[in-house]
Amino acid sequence: MARTACIGTGNVGRAWAVVFARAGHEVVLYDQDPAQVAAALPLIKVTLQQLHSEGLLEDGVDEILSRIRGCVTLAEAVGDAHHIQESVREDVEIKRAVASAIADLAPADAVIASSTSALPGSTFLTHIAQPERALVAHPVNPPSLIPLVELCTTGITSAEVMARTKAFMESLAMKPVVLNKEIDGFLLNRLQYTLVAEALHLVGEGYCSAADIDRVMTEGLALRWLSIGPFATAHLNATQGFAGFVAQLGPMMRKMGASAKTDYDWPQSLADEIHAEMAESFPVKDIAAWQAWRDKRILAARKAQAEGKSEQPK
Repeated sequence: MARTACIGTGNVGRAWAVVFARAGHEVVLYDQDPAQVAAALPLIKVTLQQLHSEGLLEDGVDEILSRIRGCVTLAEAVGDAHHIQESVREDVEIKRAVASAIADLAPADAVIASSTSALPGSTFLTHIAQPERALVAHPVNPPSLIPLVELCTTGITSAEVMARTKAFMESLAMKPVVLNKEIDGFLLNRLQYTLVAEALHLVGEGYCSAADIDRVMTEGLALRWLSIGPFATAHLNATQGFAGFVAQLGPMMRKMGASAKTDYDWPQSLADEIHAEMAESFPVKDIAAWQAWRDKRILAARKAQAEGKSEQPK
């Protein structure tokens, strides 16, 4: 089993530790603040207990937890690691410094992956020793519950490292997608932010409420997108498949695309109004409890997905 290192023990770093350890790997945690490492272990146990209660762990909670330990130096964390997952603060200068330190201390063949959600890897991973072994591995928070991970080259990442990391992620039961070149926001955030921008436009111009937008998603689009994506949805919505969908609805798609306001100049007052509307249903003081509720729904959705795949036509 590979020795893995999680650098940074916030929400994402802790979740990565769960992903590695439940797959049988040894995990070493490091954070520049030792108190964060100490705080991470009981929180990781809570996540493991949640997964265990849902029947999603092959091994016992204590057995998995025994594979995870903290350390006090970066050298100890990465010294003999095969895979290093960096999840420090989203600041390019901090990430550049951390990446350099990791590369100087880690084995020459260790993969160095960053969990960055927005920064192009070329801005902080290409100056290090053996930069061809570094790439972005952007998860969806929390990766302990959501399997998607976006693997993106820095422009000089070797093909061998891309393939090796993809295979490693698949061995962890993650679901990797590969970006062949850099683009801001990678794939998920570009799609997510584009949809949210148009949603702000619709609410801001008085077409509907924020709650109605959410209902359109949860009671409409999400019920199809839970099992199949937008291309497959379009393909199955037409008797002649995607070609028939485009032939019939292509002109409407182009018209709506031209009128959509993905660059809508929303004011702060609109953000404040939407916050107030959301806070009525999800009070800020109760966000932790609502996050736990959300996580249970994510796990339920994954079960539904698995059941749906087993029932697919042969």
